[in-house]
Amino acid sequence: MSALGLTALIFGCMLGLMAIRVPIAVSMFCAGAIGYVTQTGWLPFSNFLNTQAFARFASYDLSVIPLFILMGHFATKGGISKSLFEFAAALMGRFRGGLAMASLLACAAFGAISGSSVATAATITSVALPEMRRHGYSGRIATGTLAAGGTLGIQLPPSIVLVIYAILTEQNISKLFAAAIVPGIIAMIGYMIAVAIYVRVAPGHAPAVEDTPRRLTLASVVGVAPIAIIFLLVFGGIYGGFFTPTEGAAVGAATTFLTALLKGEMSIDKFKECFYGTAVSAAMIFLIFLGADLMNSALALTQVPNQLAAVVGGWGVSPLVVVVAILLFYVLLGAVMDELSMLLLTIPIFFPIIMGLDFGMPRESVAIWFGIMVLMTVGFGLIAPPVGLNVYIVNGMAKDVPMGETYRGVMPFLISDVVRTTLFLFFPIIPLWLVGFIK
Repeated sequence: MSALGLTALIFGCMLGLMAIRVPIAVSMFCAGAIGYVTQTGWLPFSNFLNTQAFARFASYDLSVIPLFILMGHFATKGGISKSLFEFAAALMGRFRGGLAMASLLACAAFGAISGSSVATAATITSVALPEMRRHGYSGRIATGTLAAGGTLGIQLPPSIVLVIYAILTEQNISKLFAAAIVPGIIAMIGYMIAVAIYVRVAPGHAPAVEDTPRRLTLASVVGVAPIAIIFLLVFGGIYGGFFTPTEGAAVGAATTFLTALLKGEMSIDKFKECFYGTAVSAAMIFLIFLGADLMNSALALTQVPNQLAAVVGGWGVSPLVVVVAILLFYVLLGAVMDELSMLLLTIPIFFPIIMGLDFGMPRESVAIWFGIMVLMTVGFGLIAPPVGLNVYIVNGMAKDVPMGETYRGVMPFLISDVVRTTLFLFFPIIPLWLVGFIK
């Protein structure tokens, strides 16, 4: 069998298994096993499994993933989301569409200590959705806003997606986090602008300005102070050189736990749930790592990824055209795969292609910029039809809102995503600006 035919067989096996609802990690593992055994035989395959699993999971860098996940679970179970929303509502309640904007602000703040899109969407929705519906917001704008706001959980550091990208491409996690700060803030502002425009173009979906908006009280400020302290402690410590990202994740998890404990929200049962949820999520990610490692090793043996990189480099087209094509592929792939699986499967193929092109920037800058572009596109896939994981999560919590209404509600935010991604595509200095201050 030719190398191209074998590559098609590997991908065909993976997609076929996924189509019959085999877990993605198992699908990639089985497809990779078929490709590896076909090329090398059973003995080399056994040796690969004997060494690769330990080599992958013994990596110290991987410990940052469960630590940031644990930090997010402590934040979710610790009653932090309610304080965030009340503070944001007091800030934004005086504007038209203010509660929707407050939800976005709360999502951004919660995402800055959780790193998870799903956790951000589910947690803030549980607090904000009843309030928005009670004040007369339509199901369309309420669920659409919260689904889009959930993506801010991965677009702001600590982002699990960026951590995995850093591990796969051997890039500096601190620099990637720094590069994500400005784009994440721009994403939040862009979403708030989308809300402001939408409630004026379609005024029936949101009430007029509240007659008695919430007041910004000392209690509401004190309620969010621990969140600001956690963020400054973790990222101030990382960028100040006091500890590594892994140590920062440990400090963040411990501080978030103490905050939940002081708020009186952390019971023994919730404490157990945090560790159980962390174990489940981390195990799922690590299994996908193992499946992706095997599949990518099988693809590497075919030499097709290297040949593809050479072919693309010889096309003579603009490097930006190649980036746009890759990003569009991610949008399509987002219809059938989750963000972690997409990264683990495609980055080993696409990253060498990107690094082989001339963007007129240092190689490290290209790697970091491409990571941010991928992050933006992954966020797009979380709310874009026909799947959109965040849409399903939020809509599942809004029993009275048809799925079609939620998809209509995310359309203004998808437009904002396209505008923002285009901006970063042509002006990479925006995400790279803060990176210049990191040694």
